[in-house]
Amino acid sequence: MLKMPNCDRPKYRNHLVNQAYSRVFWSNISPIIATALCLYPTSATSAQQLPTLTIPSTTLTSQTPQVPIPRVLAAGNQISLNGRILPGAWLQRPGGGDRLITHLTDGALRQLIGVDLLNTNNPVRQPVEWFSPSTTPLVLSASLQRGYRYLDITNFSQTAGWQIQANGNILVITTPAAIVKDILQRQQPVGNSIFVDLDRPTPWQVSQELPVKSPPDPDTPTPKPSGPPNREWKITLDGIAEPALIQRYTPLPTTPLPTAPLLNPLKQLLPTPVSPAPLIKQVQVVNNQTVIRLSVPFGMAPRISTLANPYRLIINIRPDALVEKNIAWANGLRWRQQFFNLGTERFPIVWLEINPRAFGLTLKPIRSNLNSLAGTAPLMQTAPKYSAAAAINGGYFNRNNRLPLGAIRQDGQWVSGPILNRGAIAWDDSGQFYFGRLTLEETLIAPNNLRLPILYLNSAYVQSGIARYTPVWGTAYAPLTDNEIILTVQKDQVINQFPGGKAGQTSFPIPHDGYLLTLRGNAVNAATQLPIGTALSITSATVPNDFSRYPNIIGAGPLLVKNRQIVLDAKGEKFSDAFIAEKAIRSGICTNTTGNLMIAAVHNRAGGPGPTLAEHAQLMKLLGCVDALNLDGGSSTSLYLGGQLIDRSPSTAARVHNGIGIFLEQK
Repeated sequence: MLKMPNCDRPKYRNHLVNQAYSRVFWSNISPIIATALCLYPTSATSAQQLPTLTIPSTTLTSQTPQVPIPRVLAAGNQISLNGRILPGAWLQRPGGGDRLITHLTDGALRQLIGVDLLNTNNPVRQPVEWFSPSTTPLVLSASLQRGYRYLDITNFSQTAGWQIQANGNILVITTPAAIVKDILQRQQPVGNSIFVDLDRPTPWQVSQELPVKSPPDPDTPTPKPSGPPNREWKITLDGIAEPALIQRYTPLPTTPLPTAPLLNPLKQLLPTPVSPAPLIKQVQVVNNQTVIRLSVPFGMAPRISTLANPYRLIINIRPDALVEKNIAWANGLRWRQQFFNLGTERFPIVWLEINPRAFGLTLKPIRSNLNSLAGTAPLMQTAPKYSAAAAINGGYFNRNNRLPLGAIRQDGQWVSGPILNRGAIAWDDSGQFYFGRLTLEETLIAPNNLRLPILYLNSAYVQSGIARYTPVWGTAYAPLTDNEIILTVQKDQVINQFPGGKAGQTSFPIPHDGYLLTLRGNAVNAATQLPIGTALSITSATVPNDFSRYPNIIGAGPLLVKNRQIVLDAKGEKFSDAFIAEKAIRSGICTNTTGNLMIAAVHNRAGGPGPTLAEHAQLMKLLGCVDALNLDGGSSTSLYLGGQLIDRSPSTAARVHNGIGIFLEQK
């Protein structure tokens, strides 16, 4: 359970009530959310029945006058879309008489139906575009409920001719059968365009596919690629393509030509020319859906829009595919995305700007496993477990043993200690933040004024010296290196000493009212100075001391910006040369001149790879950051908002150990 500050404080009382409700109602999200919105519509998830619940009336906090939200008649976390079971939260409320008002989360409407969310400054009014005239966008009413933003789709669905019915935990949606009339590809000044003509509006989804690696064929020579491999994307429409289209885009079988002896043996050394892959790899009809598979060159991505007359899906393959957005998602929380110019390069940045002083808005560290420190999961799975409205991935971790490699402090309790004097962010519940390079100095004090430094606390980072493991680590500790000496300390007294043996072979219980000390390398000699029965105490201090004033800390690094100045020193924070020079997707967190917090994902530059650390620091400064910290990046970079990843296709996001959650509470 997420530990919250003093429950007598009114702003947290509702949050704890909400969490108690969440354990009953949202418990079934976790098993399915790991693949949430991966957009494989042909795969099915078995329905899990939940009781029909009545949620008491609440009030939406917004910048507009408060609007009472009627009680909920039915709710669930699965949607049957034309027979396919997909994850997605929904609600139904009374609308007067026999009329029902149906709400879908904006994430489900966007990811499963293809509805585009347009810019808005009013969090309770969301304009959308879906095969509709751009001059008159439809506006849907929005409301917040336990980390999700629900849109009223009642009139929208009736106009589109949908049939909707609740069946336990599942909202059954049936849309009119559609026909894919034509698929055309055209060369444009920037990239290529694909036009998909339809006879009516229909749901569509887009996802980036992970490459499937097949074992090499020893009898077939593989040409050396001339550059980064193409990215596979999949566009899926609820409609059936004409047979001629299927045939047009069905790859012809290839028959290898008979090989003849080479007259010139030197030709064997020449590289085999590689022809460019076609943009449309294949068009299939699977389970009454048309699936268009694309092979997109590295540095480019699809930008998709719809038209009303004729009904058309337009897929533009561009190096600058990101569409700029500025959406007031909730009071104190704004979703932004746009390109930033750095010299001649253009970088797409997706970020959330958060006013930490807005009523009912709090930040907390979150992690994938509440029972121990071992564990990783997609942020798409972790954030809903806490009922977080938004989240970003946090600090580093060991991918093999899934243990933390940096500072995590929650509500005044150290979960994991910092390492290598790396950058960290600290904050309190009043919206104050502190950025700096962090060290935790713990000293073990024994009789006769014996003082020994404790180098690491609940950390997977192992070096010669003394480390400490508390019950937050888990119920037991298995040595991370060979030949450790394990001391059990209970009620401030050494009660046992054990040889650790081979790494990972034996587990040693961690007392609930104590901790374990592990002595590694030269520190094993200290065991003779700490015999059974020795009374111990510990002093603990942060360097700098400013960090000690803040109950919540997440460490990552390197520190990028301090007081509007770039202070990047990756070598000083012990990052490798390869890490420093790498061009990769990055995530960061910062504060701006208004005191607001921003959590940001920087993806690949237009036509090329992501930023270096130096470029990331410059981009954070361009974003308006006063203080900024680099978080874990690459495949870990994940920006979550209300049941969706808004910065990337969920299938491309890796499992992460921890993150920072943003919580919105109703009065």
